[in-house]
Amino acid sequence: MKPTGVLFFPAFDWAISPTHPEREERLLYTRDQLFEEGIMDLPQIKEYKPRLAEPIDIAAVHFAVPELDAYLLEAHYIAAGSTLVMADAYMNGEIKNGFAIIRPPGHHAMSVSHGNRGFCNINNEAIMIEYLRHKYGIKRVAIIDTDVHHGDGTQEIYYHDPDVLFVSFHQDGRTLYPGSGFMEEAGGPLAYGTTINIPLMPKTTDGGIHYVIDNLVMPLLEEFKPEIIINSAGQDNHYTDPLADMRFTAQGYAELNRKLSPDIAVLEGGYSVETALPYINMGIIMAMAGMDYSNLREPDYAREKFSESPRNLELIKKIVNTQLNRFRNRQDKIEQNRRSVQEFFSEYERIFYDTDYIHEEQHIRLRNCPDCCGFRIIESTAQHRNGKLYRVMCISIPINCCSSCHDQGAQMYQDLIRYDRYDRVYLQDRIMREYRSFNPDREEEEIFR
Repeated sequence: MKPTGVLFFPAFDWAISPTHPEREERLLYTRDQLFEEGIMDLPQIKEYKPRLAEPIDIAAVHFAVPELDAYLLEAHYIAAGSTLVMADAYMNGEIKNGFAIIRPPGHHAMSVSHGNRGFCNINNEAIMIEYLRHKYGIKRVAIIDTDVHHGDGTQEIYYHDPDVLFVSFHQDGRTLYPGSGFMEEAGGPLAYGTTINIPLMPKTTDGGIHYVIDNLVMPLLEEFKPEIIINSAGQDNHYTDPLADMRFTAQGYAELNRKLSPDIAVLEGGYSVETALPYINMGIIMAMAGMDYSNLREPDYAREKFSESPRNLELIKKIVNTQLNRFRNRQDKIEQNRRSVQEFFSEYERIFYDTDYIHEEQHIRLRNCPDCCGFRIIESTAQHRNGKLYRVMCISIPINCCSSCHDQGAQMYQDLIRYDRYDRVYLQDRIMREYRSFNPDREEEEIFR
């Protein structure tokens, strides 16, 4: 039997502030408990060391304004690189599954990144997925986001990709940051139904969440048939977490992981550093390694406090039925959208960076292609903390687009760099694994491959 890969990266030199919930102690208590219990010495576990990601690994996912190193520290490169270590170990057959216990987190970081939002600058899971797709030819991917906060960054990155199933269950956005993740957010015109959101009411327990896993997530995975399953393993659904109001337990997390059986899990949120994270991480590792976790309990756990209300369970059942039907009938909606006479679908978004207090405006266009999921053009405007207003144009060519879209997107970049309307013009070509950034003021082009 192959072992479970485990990698720790506490990021000792990175914190938003010394007392911020997202700080190094998040992982240190977990590390201490795992070593004290002797888990890391068992033959079922193989520990890995982190490494740096390359600039192209990040640029294959993000348009970092104005450039990659404007606000990225070494810790960000190492956190992203740690997921690539797990990806290589899994794809090379060294491990049966892997868990990257890392920080900084990433699932709120979107395609365009002007700074830190939701404690995230870059999206670790998306960086790993594009690495897997390029290096190993993976096509169909499922991302199950179990963080209490909606994974709006991951959703945005893959909103128009029909080969990525993104499922997020989270505390209802009407009651919690980032205020999104509603059922109507179901995917772009050519990828409708592959974004599945399950907004849960506060105080939902193990029973409610496992009903979602059993009756929605597992059937979705069975029908979608992904080549790899990624778990955005946020741990702030726990009943002691200070930033949310849910009633999930360490035992519930372990059982969820056993059912989901992810190939790779990547730590996201979770801020009850002493009373929750050591037990949850222990449970996840034990479940992934096939160990008995039946005696895993928090010191203050009392079964009678965690019964699901009949009213909430009925609401959850309605959500599950609606979302399952949406997924199963998605192709009709996609074909209807393809018949649109428009060459480009257009939308407008306003994005708030709560950590850096930046307001961004985006105008997005998606090519309505009869042969693929199209390419995106994103015009983004935001004033940074230094007072400078950036207006940038971003062209993103996905790895699964056709030659016509690839050529049109590449030509559009060449046309745009002839004008001085923008502070930067970017081309993200995932097919060629190439990223270009043009600075009109200096007439300089930076290229990553």
